[in-house]
Amino acid sequence: MENKLRQMLTREMVRLEVPALLSPEDVIRYSGKILVEAGKVEEQYVNEMIESYRKLGPYMVMAPGLAMPHARPGGNVKEPCISFVKLKEPVNFRHPCNDPVKIVFALGGVSDNGHIELLQDLSSLLAADKMIEKLSAVNTYEELIELIEKEARE
Repeated sequence: MENKLRQMLTREMVRLEVPALLSPEDVIRYSGKILVEAGKVEEQYVNEMIESYRKLGPYMVMAPGLAMPHARPGGNVKEPCISFVKLKEPVNFRHPCNDPVKIVFALGGVSDNGHIELLQDLSSLLAADKMIEKLSAVNTYEELIELIEKEARE
C-alpha cells in the first residue's frame, strides 16, 4: 500500500527548527501558512483552525509534545494536505497533560472521510514506539522521510 503521508509530505510542506513562535495561535498560523503557500488551502482555513482552538481549547494536542491543528473540512481546502513543523522551542497550548508542543502536523481535509488514508498513515506512524521523540530528533528533510518510510515498512 502506498503511504499517503510520505506522498504528501514534500519538501515544501516541512519546516524544521522553527524559532520564535510564542503562542498556540502563532504555531497554528505558521503551520497553516505552509498549506496556503503550497496552494492546498485558502487563507480562511487557517483562520478557521485558529478559531477552533479559541472555541474548543487544546483538543488538537493529541499526545505529549504533539499537536494536529485542523478545522472542519470544507470549501476552503482544495485537496487533502498536511504540513510538518518541528519547533525549536516548545509552545504551551494549555493542555492539562500533553504540553509543551514541539511537533506539529497541520491537516486539511476536503470531506469528513476524504483524508482517512492520510490519518491512518499518520496514526500508524505516531503509534510506533517513541515516535514523538524520534520526530523531535529529526534535523533534515531526508531524516524525516527515512523515518516515515522505515515505519511504513515495519
